[in-house]
Amino acid sequence: MQRRTLIRSAGGLAATLAGPRLLRAQSATTLRFTPQQDLVTLDPVTTTAYVSRNHGYMVFDTLYGMDSAYQATPQMVDGHRIEDDGKLWTLTLRDGLLFHDGERVLARDCVASIRRWARRDPFGTTLMEATDELSAPDDRTIRFRLKQPFPLLPIALGKASVPVCAMMPERLANTDPFRQVPELIGSGPFRFVESERVPGSQIVYAKFDSYVPRRDGPGGWTSGPKVVHFDRVEWKVLPDQATATNALVQGEQDWQEYAYHDLLPQLRRARGVTVRVLDPSGFVGMVRMNHLQPPFDNPAIRRALWGAIDQTACMQSLVGDDASLYHVPCGFFGPGTPMASEAGLEPLKGPRDYDRVKQALRAAGYRDEKVVFMIPSTSAPNAAMGAVIEDQFRKAGLNVEIYSVEFNAMLQRRNRKGPVSDGGWSAFMTNWAGTDWLNPAGHIALRGNGEAGYAGWATMPRIEELRDAWFRAPDLAAQQAVCRDIQIEAMREVPYYPTGQYLQPTAFRSNLTGIQEGFATFWSVRRG
Repeated sequence: MQRRTLIRSAGGLAATLAGPRLLRAQSATTLRFTPQQDLVTLDPVTTTAYVSRNHGYMVFDTLYGMDSAYQATPQMVDGHRIEDDGKLWTLTLRDGLLFHDGERVLARDCVASIRRWARRDPFGTTLMEATDELSAPDDRTIRFRLKQPFPLLPIALGKASVPVCAMMPERLANTDPFRQVPELIGSGPFRFVESERVPGSQIVYAKFDSYVPRRDGPGGWTSGPKVVHFDRVEWKVLPDQATATNALVQGEQDWQEYAYHDLLPQLRRARGVTVRVLDPSGFVGMVRMNHLQPPFDNPAIRRALWGAIDQTACMQSLVGDDASLYHVPCGFFGPGTPMASEAGLEPLKGPRDYDRVKQALRAAGYRDEKVVFMIPSTSAPNAAMGAVIEDQFRKAGLNVEIYSVEFNAMLQRRNRKGPVSDGGWSAFMTNWAGTDWLNPAGHIALRGNGEAGYAGWATMPRIEELRDAWFRAPDLAAQQAVCRDIQIEAMREVPYYPTGQYLQPTAFRSNLTGIQEGFATFWSVRRG
């Protein structure tokens, strides 16, 4: 054997021997995660996509967090001072906050970030409408001078629902809020590794070594110290459900964001796998109608169709017969959250009588108009619920045409306001996190502000009046009373049809510890 061959062989043998150690070392410092879907939109201010929200909390930090009681807790701020009968708020940034480019986080960065976010978020818009002055008198001080008291200011800035009030450098925060920022520079616990992103396949994050977690506060959701134990987090996109599940069972992946309901038995039998529900507010389904075009521009037709909506059938199409994983009847606020009630939900209870619904629709003025119903085919929950709703619509006598398409393509058509003859639409199937239906402040689909609002463009003046009253309510009991009135009015005006609440388990390797309540966050997680 020649010496060069021997050296090559020895080197190969050394690499072979070192390989398992190298893999073990990489495994110890890298968390491998399967997200619900690919990350398309990188700017968490410009979208309501939950995968972008989760990504946003990796890269960016927020002034306040939200705990498991849905209350605001200080995050980037040390605290705040309230003066002038609630009309002057002074927020103080804590020490040691740095952006990923090494620059200090300054109050003027935060002011610009708040202004940008508020143009995309209904809660933020309401806060700014109540604000006379938002300024940064010095590097660590953010000042709100209000027209009237706004006690919900901290939770407006710290809510975990979409879109995220992400703090970014002023130069990026000055970007038009309807365009994505040109680069991702945050101050969160992870850096986005743009050079390793492979669209449709991989997203990579690296620990931000200069991140200073806050010292105290309750853990859970986006609250408390964000202590990172992994050097890297790799998101691997695996759209096929069986492939994603097998990768977790075989130990190729550490954490699967959504444990698919029909594969739960396999996951629960697998050795070394834990299945858990992190978010007790779950997800809520919704059929949103186009209020500008027939037939759903007619509120009598919208009301008549209540009798066709079978929420139990929708939920069982997702989770089977396990009643512990779904809740019906579901109204206009997430079941189990503080504003939820069963006020006015009688039309959703009891057996369905489709002959009676047909008669009610005719009496209301339905004349066989085509109903173009859009279903996002790439979302398993929405595809399942959409198939059930299609059947219920047909039983009720609606002339239904299905438009089944990839989710982002559906969103493009959803923006069209014209009639179906011009490429418009009549209704679409979607779902929301329960936290997005917590209260009227951030509940986009429950607005009644017409063409200025959410796709479907419902005009409901009374709901808008009640929303304003909710902000003025002096305590929790008064807020809950207003929300009962909102739900009763929504049952009459019908902005959309809720299809039930379901719980979405996650699954991870049992040697992971520190996974917190809420959505998928990556601080506190370690390998035990």
